[in-house]
Amino acid sequence: MESEQLFHRGYYRNSYNSITSASSDEELLDGAGVIMDFQTSEDDNLLDGDASIGTHYTMTNGGNINSSTHLLDLLDEPIPGVGTYDDFHTIDWVREKCKDRERHRRINSKKKESAWEMTKSLYDAWSGWLVVTLTGLASGALAGLIDIAADWMTDLKEGICLSALWFNHEQCCWGSNETTFEERDKCPQWKTWAELIIGQAEGPGSYIMNYIMYIFWALSFAFLAVSLVKVFAPYACGSGIPEIKTILSGFIIRGYLGKWTLMIKTITLVLAVASGLSLGKEGPLVHVACCCGNIFSYLFPKYSTNEAKKREVLSAASAAGVSVAFGAPIGGVLFSLEEVSYYFPLKTLWRSFFAALVAAFVLRSINPFGNSRLVLFYVEYHTPWYLFELLPFILLGVFGGLWGAFFIRANIAWCRRRKSTKFGKYPVLEVIIVAAITAVIAFPNPYTRLNTSELIKELFTDCGPLESSSLCDYRNDMNASKIVDDIPDRPAGTGVYSAIWQLCLALIFKIIMTVFTFGIKVPSGLFIPSMAIGAIAGRIVGIAVEQLAYYHHDWFIFKEWCEVGADCITPGLYAMVGAAACLGGVTRMTVSLVVIVFELTGGLEYIVPLMAAVMTSKWVGDAFGREGIYEAHIRLNGYPFLDAKEEFTHTTLAADVMRPRRSDPPLAVLTQDNMTVEDIETLINETSYNGFPVIMSKESQRLVGFALRRDLTIAIESARKKQEGIVGSSRVCFAQHTPSLPAESPRPLKLRSILDMSPFTVTDHTPMEIVVDIFRKLGLRQCLVTHNGRLLGIITKKDILRHMAQTANQDPASIMFN
Repeated sequence: MESEQLFHRGYYRNSYNSITSASSDEELLDGAGVIMDFQTSEDDNLLDGDASIGTHYTMTNGGNINSSTHLLDLLDEPIPGVGTYDDFHTIDWVREKCKDRERHRRINSKKKESAWEMTKSLYDAWSGWLVVTLTGLASGALAGLIDIAADWMTDLKEGICLSALWFNHEQCCWGSNETTFEERDKCPQWKTWAELIIGQAEGPGSYIMNYIMYIFWALSFAFLAVSLVKVFAPYACGSGIPEIKTILSGFIIRGYLGKWTLMIKTITLVLAVASGLSLGKEGPLVHVACCCGNIFSYLFPKYSTNEAKKREVLSAASAAGVSVAFGAPIGGVLFSLEEVSYYFPLKTLWRSFFAALVAAFVLRSINPFGNSRLVLFYVEYHTPWYLFELLPFILLGVFGGLWGAFFIRANIAWCRRRKSTKFGKYPVLEVIIVAAITAVIAFPNPYTRLNTSELIKELFTDCGPLESSSLCDYRNDMNASKIVDDIPDRPAGTGVYSAIWQLCLALIFKIIMTVFTFGIKVPSGLFIPSMAIGAIAGRIVGIAVEQLAYYHHDWFIFKEWCEVGADCITPGLYAMVGAAACLGGVTRMTVSLVVIVFELTGGLEYIVPLMAAVMTSKWVGDAFGREGIYEAHIRLNGYPFLDAKEEFTHTTLAADVMRPRRSDPPLAVLTQDNMTVEDIETLINETSYNGFPVIMSKESQRLVGFALRRDLTIAIESARKKQEGIVGSSRVCFAQHTPSLPAESPRPLKLRSILDMSPFTVTDHTPMEIVVDIFRKLGLRQCLVTHNGRLLGIITKKDILRHMAQTANQDPASIMFN
């Protein structure tokens, strides 16, 4: 239901303008001190939803948290389910932090009582480090497994190693003595499918057979991946980063970080990458790492029983995920801080750093690529860059920003169309069609046939004397002395020009296919395809600048620093800068992205070109829309996420946004001591609200507190069982002192202990920009609006999101979990 349905018969209240002033100062003070709290199953439906699940007790007072009453004082034994959250709820950050402080104080107060209590205290203190250590170990091991399996299955599309079936193409030829320098990937142990099936290694028949087998394996892998996702773990599809951002902001999506999702995502990620689709494994690795963090957090009560503390572990896990995805531990920590985390205290920074360290260490121990590096495309450049080169670097930044803006709009439009048409009902068919088109077009072009990580490696690599790629087919000056690390700029040969044409076709192909691939129902990351697009563009620009400098070295822009026979331009550096610019244009990351790419290359020298390109791409992208791709997908899916980067500049007041509006029905309430058990049970049965405000009387409108529906139900049921004399006509008392009753009256039921009397409140004249800031910084789900200490209404997170959508001329009805 919408928030218009929050309010119900039984309590008529005029608009706030008609509220009369309090009769005395004392009354004002009393009214201001006890303002009620609302809790909800879906933020917006604060008094609406399934009463049997998902309700929870909260203590949300800005300055008097310790004065909150304890729900568990109501009964002798703990009440099952109290304090937990149901699916698609938002957690109460203030309450969770208060609960953790209370737990910490309790442990500290007991630790001197005995050696066992001291041991429990030490275990509690170290549990944070233990859980991130386990998360780092698991993330590194799974990343190594995924890398090795994806490489093997990618090569399986082209052939098989007869001497050892588990070797990929490169490993198969390592031990062969019959390889030549020019044809280092050809060895008798490795057989293409054409050689195995029709016995031909060359010719049109061989080409067609290899083409058919390439398509067959690509479709097989894609079909298996989408089938596993659909049947076993629907949450395993996509990148996972938009949902992780939402989860870290306090939203709960049950099963998204569960063991089935982890298992299926790990398997299908390998299949999706091996199928040749235009996607990467880096984004999903963050999801995999967060699944590990979530599963391990259940081993420690400190984290399993506290949703806010659990999110500290997930922040560290996301850092470990990026650490193993790019071999960039520092970049992973910054990525977690800049891009995904909502609440990031200093100790989470240290634990994120440690988790990233452990994960990177484990991956390095596994050494999945056989190059003693954490990533396939690690490169080192030795040529310095020159001031003039900032111009092409900035142009690459402009290209990255334009690509990012285009991709976000095109991909969101396609995903919205998928949601609103019948096409979205056939995810398996969509994946098969996209995989078939990708395989058919990719095979003829050697650059699109390559695994995308291999393509980036080739584009990043500088041309040395040992390179046999067509990108390095330069015409050599036979008189020049050959120096391994400093080959002079040379005129491009025919191989370079044909490679440029192939790269241009690959660029168009990647741009189109990535738009349609990101968002299909298989694990699909965006980092690698975006980097590939930028690397292709950068390499083309790098070769163009290199040839310009070679043929026009007497121009004033080259004359000062580029002499004849010198190695001035490094095309691979341009590819790296272009990759960073395009990834920045899509995600709008800045600091973390520069550090990730810097860690990839290991060169401090190229920080300035990277910063220039990344900032340019962000500025250009922001000119077309401030949202990155992850924020756009969060909005598309309707998750209740308040983006801290988004500015609120409108001059509205809390009274303009709060509910109820003048046309809305009034609120269903409980009175302090005038209702019977039967009255409350009737109200509970006739409504579906999750809680009710408690007032002194319907005439005074003075608030006493707020009682949750679930707590009322549990308390009444327990009282009927355990207390004699509680019947339907028993008076229910929420006051501190029971009023005098006639002698023949049944025993009253005291429910003062289940009230929350310290919620967060603002006045009706509070500017909305302050309200929005409060919601962001405290992680609130709702706050109450008061006038002279009397309740006027309520503002929920979804009310704010709807209001922000309206001010941006967007459809406010889209702010709902889809």
